[in-house]
Amino acid sequence: MKVPAEVLKKVQLLELRTRKLVNNLFAGEYHTHFKGQGMTFKDFREYVPGDDVRSISWPLTARTGKTFVKQYEEERELTLILAVDISGSNDFGTGERFKGEVINWLAALLAFAAVKNNDQVGLLLFSDQVEHFVPPCKGRGQVQRILRDLYYFQPKSARTRISSALQHLSGILKKRTSVFVFSDFFDDNFEKSLRLLGSKHEVVACVISDPAEEKLPDLGVVDLQDAETGEILTVDTSSPFVRRQYEMEIKARREKRDRLLRKSQAERIDINTGGDITAPLIEFFRRRGR
Repeated sequence: MKVPAEVLKKVQLLELRTRKLVNNLFAGEYHTHFKGQGMTFKDFREYVPGDDVRSISWPLTARTGKTFVKQYEEERELTLILAVDISGSNDFGTGERFKGEVINWLAALLAFAAVKNNDQVGLLLFSDQVEHFVPPCKGRGQVQRILRDLYYFQPKSARTRISSALQHLSGILKKRTSVFVFSDFFDDNFEKSLRLLGSKHEVVACVISDPAEEKLPDLGVVDLQDAETGEILTVDTSSPFVRRQYEMEIKARREKRDRLLRKSQAERIDINTGGDITAPLIEFFRRRGR
């Protein structure tokens, strides 16, 4: 299937910008966070003051008359899965980018960081079902495929069911994997699936939000459409009562979401489309790498 020129242009621009950020800032934080799975012997070298005496090779030292130590290198065969919510609620935004575009940017950032560190990276796109899965693989070509799918893939459903994606990953992931789940997490009954996946893998919930989701602007009488159900509702946004009711409803939804996330015991990163979208991700890696 031929990818439209405008999609390829978006992919190329995103690749250029995120690769530069990875090279200049992000890669070191990523590498520090994702510790290797073990150590393998690399070579010998002469002992220098300060070396751990436990690494001295006594047989080689006895044969040569000089003190040698063993050198090891970190095994970094890691796997990263980007689980991306592509339901209708992510086609929303009041700033420069929709929530879905912010997710694409951050997913690209992680994908390029993984490739730079010679790690495997895969992609899972989900709505209320698993829409598309790209098995983990290494290399720049894999990242380009992931970016094309993020921009070009059209979901069959606009609704959200996070548990479907989490259960799918629990069933197919055999070795320990780092899973970043990108969603607004306005859904029900996902905490058990998230906790189960997190019992065997490292799971990070990347919670995407937009400023307008917290406060309804005064725009007069407008038609609002539910991005997932298609339902249209005429609302008088100039009414203080309507705006207050909206804020109360949103607050209740946020509190419910946050309660479910706490129950899941997953790591969490909050990203708001109205702010610096990369800073929370970088701060997360810095905090974990300390």
